[in-house]
Amino acid sequence: MKPIAALMALTALCSCSPLEEVGRLPEFTPVRESAEASAMHYPGLPKNVEKSSPTDGASLWTASRQSLLGDRRAIERGDILTVVIEIDESAEISNNTSRGRSGSESMGVDGLFGIPERIDSALPDGASMASAVGTSSTSSSSGSGSVRRNEKLQLMVAATILDVLPNGVLHISGSQEVRVNFEIRELLVEGYVRPEDISRKNEITYDKIASARISYGGRGQISQMQQPRYGQQIADILLPF
Repeated sequence: MKPIAALMALTALCSCSPLEEVGRLPEFTPVRESAEASAMHYPGLPKNVEKSSPTDGASLWTASRQSLLGDRRAIERGDILTVVIEIDESAEISNNTSRGRSGSESMGVDGLFGIPERIDSALPDGASMASAVGTSSTSSSSGSGSVRRNEKLQLMVAATILDVLPNGVLHISGSQEVRVNFEIRELLVEGYVRPEDISRKNEITYDKIASARISYGGRGQISQMQQPRYGQQIADILLPF
């Protein structure tokens, strides 16, 4: 039964691995299923249509967003704005800990109604009840840890307004995928921004995004090679040493 159980466990483990992706390009995330696409298809609330003269369409000074000097910043659900990500940070942390302990105990029964002497005669040569119990223990541990991080990232991604909150704050989300050979580079951005923080160029920097969630990574053959194998990951979790 044990070999059968081991075989079943190995089969279940292999079924979790992406064997079906061997020799195949990593797939893109479907664009039509994204939250951005749903927001762009939102018709929005009807707007009040004001009567205008025939010359208003050709005027440079109209208040509409379509005019030459109109405000084209993203303000409604489905509008697109550009998120500028420029991160240049560094951090260094170092910790050292050490601990040690030693102890010893002994117990002897030299005379107890003559019982130790009687037992000594039956013990092998060199053994004696003069020191019946003796224990000693030593333990020590030391640990050191250090974190040294240096991050520099310069990216730009188009984000879509998913929703306009009751207080006017905009919920934005953007994604970008680039495939090079068998590797996909992913960039994800999500958070909340104020309309007044959007520049006239319809851009906003990442430090003005509340609850910002920025992810930059990849998936494909190179990313899989950089990850430990499933057996190693399971061993790291189960083994207490």
